[in-house]
Amino acid sequence: MDKVISTRVDEAVAFEIENLSKHLRIPKKEVIENAVRSYAAQTRSNEKKDVFDRTCGAWMRDESPAETVEKARKAFNESMQRHHR
Repeated sequence: MDKVISTRVDEAVAFEIENLSKHLRIPKKEVIENAVRSYAAQTRSNEKKDVFDRTCGAWMRDESPAETVEKARKAFNESMQRHHR
């Protein structure tokens, strides 16, 4: 299902969309959709990193696992007490 969006664009951009549409003989909607998809794919490919690079070290903490568990339990218990008042 298509969704209607509304945005203001520079006149030069609107003119470019119109020219591309006529030159490629495709609707303006298709020009915009293709441009957005292309831009998104380019952005994603630039940001792609190894999942291990992005998460490496997340498990490394200054505190012991027992301390982490204790902090989480304390926060949970305080939250439960606050909502039962």
